[in-house]
Amino acid sequence: MNFSDLQALVRLGESVSLEFKKSTGQLTRSMETLCAFLNGVGGSVLIGVTDRGDIPGQQVSDSTRRDVAAALARITPLPPVNIQTIDIPGKEGHSALALQAAPSENTRPFVFDGRAYMRVEAGTRVMPQEEYQRLLLERDHARLRWENQPADGISMGALDADEILRTLRAGVSAGRLPEAALNNDPLVALERLNLAHKGTLLNAAFVLFGRADMNNFPQCALRLARFRGIRLTDDFIDNRQLNGHAFQLLDEAMAFLHRHLPISGRLPPGQWIREDRLLIPAAALRETVINALCHRDYAMYGGSISIAVLDDRIEIESQGELPFGLTPESLKTNRRSRPRNPLIADTFFRRGMVERWGRGMQLVADACRADGVPEPSYSNEGGSVVVRFVLPERLRPESKVESRPESRPESRPESTVALKILFELQQGPMGKAQLATALAHKAVSGGLKKQITLLQQQQLIAMTLPDKPSSRLQQYRLTEWGMAVLKGDRE
Repeated sequence: MNFSDLQALVRLGESVSLEFKKSTGQLTRSMETLCAFLNGVGGSVLIGVTDRGDIPGQQVSDSTRRDVAAALARITPLPPVNIQTIDIPGKEGHSALALQAAPSENTRPFVFDGRAYMRVEAGTRVMPQEEYQRLLLERDHARLRWENQPADGISMGALDADEILRTLRAGVSAGRLPEAALNNDPLVALERLNLAHKGTLLNAAFVLFGRADMNNFPQCALRLARFRGIRLTDDFIDNRQLNGHAFQLLDEAMAFLHRHLPISGRLPPGQWIREDRLLIPAAALRETVINALCHRDYAMYGGSISIAVLDDRIEIESQGELPFGLTPESLKTNRRSRPRNPLIADTFFRRGMVERWGRGMQLVADACRADGVPEPSYSNEGGSVVVRFVLPERLRPESKVESRPESRPESRPESTVALKILFELQQGPMGKAQLATALAHKAVSGGLKKQITLLQQQQLIAMTLPDKPSSRLQQYRLTEWGMAVLKGDRE
C-alpha cells in the first residue's frame, strides 16, 4: 500500500471494516477493534489517521514496532494480521501503520486480553456471551461433527453398493468427479468423497448409502402424511414412515408429493400436447427436501424429516435449528453456503443435485415466481426448521371464486370433491366407478353423482358417449374449458 492507496482508503470513512487511530498511544483500543474485525468480516486499523480523516502520521521506530508486535501477541489465537508502514510525503520520519486483519471463520472467536470484541456499524464493543458461544460451536463444527465421526460397527456390507455406483456415474456425468473414480474399489471411492478415512466408514456414509434393513441409525427416517383438512390434528388420508438412505428418502418424498398434490394442466401456445405440472413447482419442493436432508441435525437420534400435505399448504420440517446464527429472514438473502453437514451436502453436489454456493433458497423462490405461486415461509419451531408452501386459494376447502357475467355457466367448482374429479380426469376418461375408486370412496354415492352432474352443467366435463347416457360403458372426460379452469385461465 502506498500513500495514494492510503488516501483513497481514508476517503471511504470509518465503517464496519475500517477504523482510524491518531497514534499508537491508542494501541489498546486499536487491538480491541482489530479483534472485532477478526471476529467479523475482516478490516483495517489505520494508525496515524485522525477521526476527521487527516493523515499526520507519527514517528515509527523499532520500539514502536515492538510495542505493536507485543500488543498483537495479546490476541489469541494467533491472528492473521498484515502490518504495513506507509511513509507520509513532506513529513520526514513520519509514517502511518496499516494493520489489516483477514476474515478467519475457522479460527474465530478471537480474544484480546481475555475478552472477545465485535463490530457494530462503525463502533467496537464487547461481544455478548451467547455470540461468543455460537462462534465457538461454529469453530468446533469444522473439525468435530456427527457426520465426520467413525460409524461404529458399520462395514461396507451395510451400504447400498448400487447407489454408490450411481453416485459415481452421476458425478462423472456432471463433471464433478474424474472418470477414474468409476474404476476405484467402493471403499476407495468413498475415501475420495471424504466419507471414509483410512478404511473406516464415517457416519455420513451410512446416511447417504446405508441399507434400510440395517436400521443402525433410526434418525435416517422420513414421515409422510396427507391430512383431511387444514389442521395437523385432522384425520389422515395417507400416513407412513420410512427408513433408508438419503437418496431413497428423496425419491419417496417426491413420489408422495406427486401422488397427493393437485396437478394443473395446460396447452402451451402452438402445441397439442398438454403440459401437466404440480401446483407447487416440483423443482422448489425437491430443492427444499434436499436442503432438509443436507442440513438436518443427525445427532438427534429418533428425529426425522416430516412432510405434511394439508388442504391449504405443505409443511416440510427438519429437526435441528438453523446453524451458525442464520435466521429464517436471512435464508432468503444469504448467499453463503453454510451446511450443517458439509460432507453430505458435498456428495449431493458431486452428484449434480445441488449448487455449492448457497443458491438453494434463491432457486426455490425463482421456481415459485415462475409458476406464479407464493414463495415459501421459513421458521424455527420447537427445535426444528419448518418450510411452508401455501396452496393457491382456489384449492382450499369451501373456497369461493367470484363469478362474472358471461355466456358460460359458473366456471369454478366450489367442492373439494369436484376439484378432485377434475384432477383425476386429467389422466384420461373415467367412469363413475373408476372415479369412486380414485377418490377413495367405498362406492358410487349420491354425492359423487351430484358433483358429476354439476360439473357437466358447468361444461367442465362431458360424456364420452353423449348419445348413450345410460350405457355401462359411459365415461367422463375433461372439456377444453375444464382444462383451462384447472390451469387458472378464465379468459
